[in-house]
Amino acid sequence: MQQETNRAEFVRLMETHQKIIFKVCNSYCRNKDDREDLAQEIIYQLWKSYGSYNESFKFSTWMYRVALNVAISHYRKEMIKQETIPLAESMEAIKEETDMARDSEQNGQQLQRFINELKELDRALMLLYLEEKPYREIGEILGITETNVATKINRIKDKLKQRFATIN
Repeated sequence: MQQETNRAEFVRLMETHQKIIFKVCNSYCRNKDDREDLAQEIIYQLWKSYGSYNESFKFSTWMYRVALNVAISHYRKEMIKQETIPLAESMEAIKEETDMARDSEQNGQQLQRFINELKELDRALMLLYLEEKPYREIGEILGITETNVATKINRIKDKLKQRFATIN
């Protein structure tokens, strides 16, 4: 009996909020068949996770979140399918990437020389930046403000660009 009540409530909510599914499907799919497939997948995932819906939140918010997550995953899968390239083009791309990698390695060595010439604080700043540490964390490590980190990094980047411009 409880499952029938859940099913009836779910159907009622889907009918009430069906425009959300239409909006999401129209945003992520161009043709009718893809939209229908995506809508079906969204409804399936909504039903599958309906038991975990927390009623302290608006249903429409939860529904958007599930629908968008399904649509993004669907979109990524479709993009991967479309990324096949003919072999001749693929071989040319590999050659170009090899040439670019060689140039990139030389630029990387030059960049490392330029960084080694910086003052100690600036060198540490760039090393942390190149390790992709967040500005907040860099500031904590070096004992400077996050704003100061951003300012210094931008100035150092400008210096490094100027150095590269003089050698090319």
